[in-house]
Amino acid sequence: MRVRTLHEWHLSYAEARAVQSRLAGEVRFERLRKEPEIIAGLDCAFGDGGKRVFAAVVVLRRVAASTPKALGMASFELVETASAAMDVTFPYIPGLLSFREAPVCLAAVAKLESEPDVFLVDGQGIAHPRRLGLASHLGLFLDKPTIGCAKSRLIGTFDEPGAEKGAHSPLYDGDEVVGAVVRTRADVKPLFVSVGHRCRLEDAIRVTLACTTRYRLPEPSRLAHQAVSQLKR
Repeated sequence: MRVRTLHEWHLSYAEARAVQSRLAGEVRFERLRKEPEIIAGLDCAFGDGGKRVFAAVVVLRRVAASTPKALGMASFELVETASAAMDVTFPYIPGLLSFREAPVCLAAVAKLESEPDVFLVDGQGIAHPRRLGLASHLGLFLDKPTIGCAKSRLIGTFDEPGAEKGAHSPLYDGDEVVGAVVRTRADVKPLFVSVGHRCRLEDAIRVTLACTTRYRLPEPSRLAHQAVSQLKR
């Protein structure tokens, strides 16, 4: 899959923050052109005492329910997987984590033969101090719809959503809605969902829930997490 070149990676902290501020203005909020059929999950992890970083991308195709009993339950078939590993070249700086993680994620995606309709990224989209978390950063490089599906909150305040699956509440940074707190499984901790690029928040919530089976994580994200955990070991 083709990956755009937007900037170099060997940057000072001040240069990296300036890149984030510039690229945040390029994030597009637009209606998904079609309901996604081919969906990729993307995750990364660190190993070797934090010296190496690994990424895995798992591409799934949504398939129709085969029986009436299965209606309403997401079902998928595997299209392909890809992975990459690199030495870590950027230090841990809160708010600049995508400069540690994005290069290896892009290297994994570049190996794909398929063209996913949307990427679910384990990280923030615009729910970020400078509105450019990992999902937004990657979305601009890929020029594809991306959704941030983070397991924890980076910024913002929210009211706890209802306990039932599908309940969600706005995530605010001041008066601005930057994401949603989404219950993907009843009575289980919610996910923090935000727009990455080329979608709207309502699309991000809908796709996340549509990809969720019986687990907390959407199926593409869950399988990507499993794959990268194996790589790290």
